[in-house]
Amino acid sequence: MTPSSDIILVTGASGFLGSHLVQLLSAQGHTVRALYNSNQPSAAMMSLPNVSWQRYDLLDIYDVEEAMQGVRDVYHCAAIVSFHPKDKERMLHFNIESTANIVNQAIEQGVRKLAFISSIASLGRSEEAKEITEEEQWEESKYNSVYSQSKHSAELEVWRAHAEGIDTVIVNPGIILGEGTNWNDGSARLMKVAYKEFPFYTQGINGWVDVKDVASVTYQLMQSDVSGERFILCEGNHSYKEIFTLMAEALDKKPPRIKASQWMTELVWRWEMLKHTITGKPITITKETARTAQKQNFYNNTKLFSYLQGFRYTPIKATIARMAKAFMSQNP
Repeated sequence: MTPSSDIILVTGASGFLGSHLVQLLSAQGHTVRALYNSNQPSAAMMSLPNVSWQRYDLLDIYDVEEAMQGVRDVYHCAAIVSFHPKDKERMLHFNIESTANIVNQAIEQGVRKLAFISSIASLGRSEEAKEITEEEQWEESKYNSVYSQSKHSAELEVWRAHAEGIDTVIVNPGIILGEGTNWNDGSARLMKVAYKEFPFYTQGINGWVDVKDVASVTYQLMQSDVSGERFILCEGNHSYKEIFTLMAEALDKKPPRIKASQWMTELVWRWEMLKHTITGKPITITKETARTAQKQNFYNNTKLFSYLQGFRYTPIKATIARMAKAFMSQNP
């Protein structure tokens, strides 16, 4: 079956990355069907030209079938991201089953191409500190979060779509930084932590990338004839200390100055869990995030440059400067 129109579907469209993708697609003149569930889009997003907003449940196969009627391309951004133990089963179920439902309808309705927004977490983290490429084979490790397991399993559904004849591309972004409207959620919350002059830092290293770069690269890959490939999206490998220092400096605040050892972070997450049990207050540090913050992960970002030869990443310092400006304007 051939799609009857040029509608582009974006799931998770009101989320952090999804909203940037929708803005980019709208600016390029595309007709966008933007799906959301619990996160209501802002008035500014609702007013974007050529964008129709619709609320759907991606676990409901009938909702997915209706949403994908006449769709040409799909950007699947929707996912639950959580490191709280109570969200384990819900996250595994949603992240995998929603992707399976999208894939089934992509095959049934003959979409042209499917982009899946995954994560470097889906590549796995081993005991040894080594450079990770797109060829990395998944292996069980105590450093793999439930979130990483859910994204790895979801990727298998996308590979199934490719085996069934759908053009696909998977992007594996590092920790995505950029401005947003909610500074209490996701990586944007790091700016709030820096603003409060949090004094501790860890030895951990991870890959980082600008949200606008992720949106731009994904769009360019979808417009190209690239299919059946995955790409690590990472400006560079930076320590948490470096990132928090850059944020503090951009906000004219004191940078972190006290090294948090592994035993300290282990103690903190246990205290957080106890406090949550007693008071019911949200957990800010879990066992998974505490261990990840101490882990040194190195990602190779060179594959992308052979496919998008003119592309250059936004320097992470410039990303953080832009974030700080937006943060201060929204939190005077």
